[in-house]
Amino acid sequence: MNAPAKAPMMSLDEALATLIAATQGHRILETETLSTFAALGRILAQDVVSAVDVPPADNTSMDGYAMRAADVPAPGTVLPVSQRIPAGSVGQPLQPGTAARIFTGAQVPPGADAVVMQEVCEAMAGDVVGLSAEGLGQVRVNTPPAAGQWVRRRGEDVFSGSVVLAAGARLTPQALGLAATVGAATLSLVRRPRVALFSTGDELVMPGEPLPPGAIYNSNRFTLRGLLEAAGCTVSDLGIVPDRLDATRAALRAAAEGSDLILTSGGVSVGEEDHLRPAAQAEGRIALWQMATKPGRPLAFGAIRRADASEALLLGLPGNPVSSYITFLLVVAPVLRAMQGVPLTAADALPAALHLQAGFDWPKPDKRREFLRVRLGTDGRLELFPNQSSGVLTSAVWADGLLDNPAGQVIARGDTVRFLPLQALISA
Repeated sequence: MNAPAKAPMMSLDEALATLIAATQGHRILETETLSTFAALGRILAQDVVSAVDVPPADNTSMDGYAMRAADVPAPGTVLPVSQRIPAGSVGQPLQPGTAARIFTGAQVPPGADAVVMQEVCEAMAGDVVGLSAEGLGQVRVNTPPAAGQWVRRRGEDVFSGSVVLAAGARLTPQALGLAATVGAATLSLVRRPRVALFSTGDELVMPGEPLPPGAIYNSNRFTLRGLLEAAGCTVSDLGIVPDRLDATRAALRAAAEGSDLILTSGGVSVGEEDHLRPAAQAEGRIALWQMATKPGRPLAFGAIRRADASEALLLGLPGNPVSSYITFLLVVAPVLRAMQGVPLTAADALPAALHLQAGFDWPKPDKRREFLRVRLGTDGRLELFPNQSSGVLTSAVWADGLLDNPAGQVIARGDTVRFLPLQALISA
């Protein structure tokens, strides 16, 4: 029996470029229309185009008085108050030589070209909030305004007909607010990715079950399912698959039906008990890669045939819990975004790094690109978790980010390094 060919070594950028290109034939084309209230975290399927100018008319950003700047040539100028304009009301054209009492958000009346905030004005002859139109009194303006002062111009935020949110954007809370600002009550969204998940390994048992000698609790099932749900996926959890070829083939067939992506952990090496490769070759196609990253390294990629001859993508992650977790953040999360139509390249698949100072020494770097578990210390420098083993899941809980260290790069205390916040990696 011939030994399996050694898996090729690929850089992370090469792997991402290959995977993102492969998703083009597996884009999720189905859409659904939901209330803007229900769209948080989803991916837009269509541009959001504004039907209105924002603001819809010139309005004031301050409580104060609207007037003509030319009517106040010097400090202390006194003007009669001709009208009162609360937010939601539309005033009359401003009479020359008068001022209008106006409140934040109210439309500036025609003829006025400036607003003076009330703190530099003095109301005279009983001009108080609540007076009727009779007897609005006068106002002394202690600071002459410049034309345009405290006036928000019509359309200064958004012009009618402009695209405010592009297809492929992930909807953040502020994006939902912007959609509402332009009157979008509903949004067209990409259908959620459907992901089938399973783990392989006879040594795995579930929490709550007895732990026999040689067994471990299945942490990857919980971590990966949580990451998938945080990424907005609909998860079909197939549990733990025994280390048998027939069982692995059956799991892949079941997973392919109705899923866009099959995600597995464990079984991606070439040992006698690693059945993912031959099972996937029998049910579709697969390639095994060695990524030049630490942790991470083994990665399987392919596709499994469905009964109708279409395919579900397959990604097989390493079994070590930190390797599986970080490989998801670096590889699986970008693949899921690309499948939903988010425009990506290998260069922008990861969030922009922050440049921070290391508060530690790293004198013996690996020959691979390293992703070290770190967190921001009280002194503004990054702290390093003392045990960077791929089996130490406590490091992933302790950390608030990854230090992206180039291959062979020694780090000395005080060096500027690249920091990837975990929240940005998870929610990108």
